[in-house]
Amino acid sequence: MPAFVAVVDYGRGNLHSVFRALETVGIRARVVHTPEEVSRAAALVVPGQGAFDDCMETLRRRDLLPAILKAIRSGTPYLGICIGLQILYGVSEEHGTHPGLNVIPGRVVRFSEGLADEAGNRIKVPHMGWNEVRQGPATVPFWKGIPDESYFYFVHSYYGVPEDPSVVAGRTAYGVSFASAVARENLFAVQFHPEKSQKVGLTLLRNFGEWVGKEVLTD
Repeated sequence: MPAFVAVVDYGRGNLHSVFRALETVGIRARVVHTPEEVSRAAALVVPGQGAFDDCMETLRRRDLLPAILKAIRSGTPYLGICIGLQILYGVSEEHGTHPGLNVIPGRVVRFSEGLADEAGNRIKVPHMGWNEVRQGPATVPFWKGIPDESYFYFVHSYYGVPEDPSVVAGRTAYGVSFASAVARENLFAVQFHPEKSQKVGLTLLRNFGEWVGKEVLTD
């Protein structure tokens, strides 16, 4: 069986848009539903939209959480998108207090309603639309060919606050400066949606495929 990148289906989010974007950049991808499929994948992509607790509960009910954790701990490359980033943190404050995977110690918190942008305009929640990502301080291969301060597409009301600032690979300003990309060892995860971010988003996904290895590339 050829090596493939697993797009984990937990019944939430726009996973088929992510799947099509991966195929567009020449990555052999497969939508997976079971722990066995997760264990066979060369890499994992966990996309998502919706509520943190719903995501975690569905992953738990489908017995996918242990498989994802095992893959991460064994060094399998992991790309998290939106909720796929947030579940890596220790706890989320969305709709109460809910535990995450605690792969990256930290908390997921909500944008304050009283925040303002650099021009003094009150920000709207959710953060929706195009915004720039300032790369670093963590140096990662995923930004190859993507100019610093490029714009990506966001849709979210909550964001992660990692305890260790060295894992931050990108920051975005929206009333506060928040970590919009994190990286550590075999993990790379982003708050924005590369599958909706046109050329720069596709470049990032292609970079992820190259990082995983040529066995998952079809061209």
